[in-house]
Amino acid sequence: MGDERPGRGFDVLLHDVGGQDGMIAAKDNEIMLVEDDPNDAELIMRAFRKGKLATKVVHLRDGVEAMDYMTNARGGLGMARLPKVIVLDLKLPRLNGLEVLQRLKSDALTKDVPVVMLTSSQEESDIAKAYALGANSYITKPIEFDAFSKTVMDMGAYWLRLNRTKRRYEGDM
Repeated sequence: MGDERPGRGFDVLLHDVGGQDGMIAAKDNEIMLVEDDPNDAELIMRAFRKGKLATKVVHLRDGVEAMDYMTNARGGLGMARLPKVIVLDLKLPRLNGLEVLQRLKSDALTKDVPVVMLTSSQEESDIAKAYALGANSYITKPIEFDAFSKTVMDMGAYWLRLNRTKRRYEGDM
């Protein structure tokens, strides 16, 4: 599906955007997907492809990989390599989604990157904690395939096409 990097997730190019037909420039449509379940990750990436929502999905399989990626993405480049949106599972190995969220939102360079929690947990305590830590959205994964796909496409359409982030207003830092 993509190029595997040793000890890391995958970089997946979904489609080439040449800036035509009103599409946003490629750097603006990078998604960081943090999902440990390979089946859910594949379904999410299929939905992004089907909806032609992203130019690149960086799939990371746990919280430690996510934090390493964000540290490397910043590497002296500031906001230039940060994703447009982060889709984050709650139940992750090594460093759970809430811990990743807390670290992202407490860092001055990453605090404004939208984080969407996409998880199977419907626990009120998980929802409350996620919002208290700065989640921009909390979505429960539907069980049925078509509903799952539609939910992901709708989420992607909102965050990638409709939502205006602080970075976009400040000239895409």
